[in-house]
Amino acid sequence: MSIKQKIDISKLPEHVAIIMDGNGRWAKGKGKFRIFGHQNGVSAVKEATEACAEIGVKYLTLYAFSTENWSRPPIEVKALMELLVSTIKKETKVLMKNNIKLAAIGNIDDLPEKCRKELASAINETKDNTRMTLILALSYSSKWDMIEATKKIAEKAKSGEIKIEDINDKTIDEHLSTKNFPNPELMIRTSGEHRISNFLLWELAYSELYFTEKLWPDFNQEDLFLAIIDYQKRERRFGKTSEQITN
Repeated sequence: MSIKQKIDISKLPEHVAIIMDGNGRWAKGKGKFRIFGHQNGVSAVKEATEACAEIGVKYLTLYAFSTENWSRPPIEVKALMELLVSTIKKETKVLMKNNIKLAAIGNIDDLPEKCRKELASAINETKDNTRMTLILALSYSSKWDMIEATKKIAEKAKSGEIKIEDINDKTIDEHLSTKNFPNPELMIRTSGEHRISNFLLWELAYSELYFTEKLWPDFNQEDLFLAIIDYQKRERRFGKTSEQITN
């Protein structure tokens, strides 16, 4: 029996989120520049996307570039932006062929104009696709998103559109950049690091977390399937007891 065949299709996570970590260390281990790792990480993006679509995952969010990443050496940031543009150009046809919709979260206005245009074009071209939604977190940080949501809610409270006493979880959900997507049931992080790194802090409140030693460029479909199998072995209680869940 293959690893894929061990997956219970009736218990799939609807939404998987991935922190794609380890590109730089992968490249360094091979005596190459960091951008070499990022270039090879594109193959892992394809592997994860195809694997999720193949088994029926409906949403896949990839942490592609954080707001903190802008502080990296300018030459690396420039190379990453150029890689983003070229990858979107190349892969839009593949997304269309596989009926995958592209979306993005984050402070997109901070991206270079060329990146914004290519991203907007791909999002528009794939907007009617229905098989799966691939969400790129670009110039994203959860703290930034929550601050922006708080400002919007405060403005509405100030104008009387929202009563302060009526503000609840749903209010915050509706003002985050992730408002159009369900919260992830499973979050995967590669490279052996055990932290969330300012990624979907609100949305991951009850997500299952899975950490693997694999560096991102080495992450393949079988690794994705193993993460889902591990997820399916867990009991998700949401604050309740095992007995309550069973009953």
